[in-house]
Amino acid sequence: MKKILLLGSGELGKEFVIAAKRAGAYVVACDRYDNAPAMQVADEREVFPMLDGDALAAAVEKHRPDIIVPEIEAIRTEKLFEFERQGIQVTPSAKAVNYTMNRKAIRDLAARDLGLRTARYRYATTFEALEEASREIGFPCVIKPLMSSSGHGQSVVREPGGLRQAFDDAMAGSRGDVKEVIVEEFIRFNAEFTLLTVTQKNGPTLFCPPIGHVQVGGDYRESWQPFQLSEKNLREAQDMARKVTGALTGAGIWGVEFFVADDGVIFSELSPRPHDTGMVTLAHTTNLSEFELHFRAVMGLPIAGIHLEHAGASAVVLAKEDTSCPPEYNLKDALLEDRTRVRIFGKPDAHKGRRMGVVLCYGDLADGTDVLRERAKRLAATVL
Repeated sequence: MKKILLLGSGELGKEFVIAAKRAGAYVVACDRYDNAPAMQVADEREVFPMLDGDALAAAVEKHRPDIIVPEIEAIRTEKLFEFERQGIQVTPSAKAVNYTMNRKAIRDLAARDLGLRTARYRYATTFEALEEASREIGFPCVIKPLMSSSGHGQSVVREPGGLRQAFDDAMAGSRGDVKEVIVEEFIRFNAEFTLLTVTQKNGPTLFCPPIGHVQVGGDYRESWQPFQLSEKNLREAQDMARKVTGALTGAGIWGVEFFVADDGVIFSELSPRPHDTGMVTLAHTTNLSEFELHFRAVMGLPIAGIHLEHAGASAVVLAKEDTSCPPEYNLKDALLEDRTRVRIFGKPDAHKGRRMGVVLCYGDLADGTDVLRERAKRLAATVL
């Protein structure tokens, strides 16, 4: 039986653990707080900050895992290289996790080294450098911390007067040791989508059908599958995803994000793990969910194919207020609807705007996604 050490135990980690347990794996779930979602379904748990290198090394020494699976960005990544040298598999690889936890490394790899089409960008560590960078990029521009998740610290600035607040927000929203921001050209896009990309130990790179999504302040709010994309744009996106995941090396699922503009697709970001927008695959859209695909790729198990089976949509359930205990959920209204599922993440407390669950709706491919999207959003609003 393979032992997996999961670093980060949120809702994505919880679904990964469920997939792993169904296949007989042993999972130790780690996070900075107790009773995190994935801990509730894992075999064992450890509570410590992922940026505490000594605590991370102690957990590895205690449990001696075969595989380490990061679920979050803020990890003491230099330790992962040490674990790889010890013969422990890091998913997808220590290099991939190290690069993608920092927007500077991944953006330079994509734009400079691989020649992928991205938004124009600059970096800044001081407010004065931010002012200069924004003049070069122009307004409006997007300002983000180099290391963050779920849209924390991200903002669109439309005039110079908004730079100070954006800089302060980006610094406050930064995770880990990195105190630097990226200033990006504001892309006037028609849509954005995620291309779930699966790299394998002993097989070709595979792609899930594209997933459309809507973000608010950089944070996922809804997603749907399939997402209509021209064959030309799909081939361009697949080519870019294949190049960047190949350069980062390793086996697993990647959430590669793109913008769709009038003149083609533009690379945005990627995560070397299941993607929040990919929770729509829990709505039976594909024959294997993104979590099952990630587990198979991690374990080196065969993936015979990825097939679109239903149209589906997801919408997040957001906390409306701060609570120090789990809130009361109303499942009745959503479950009155056919072909609807509710997944409560099991977070032990809440703050206003925190993702607490997701509503999933699915239907026949011929019916499209518009009705499903509206139903998922309507029902998600009734849960809390």
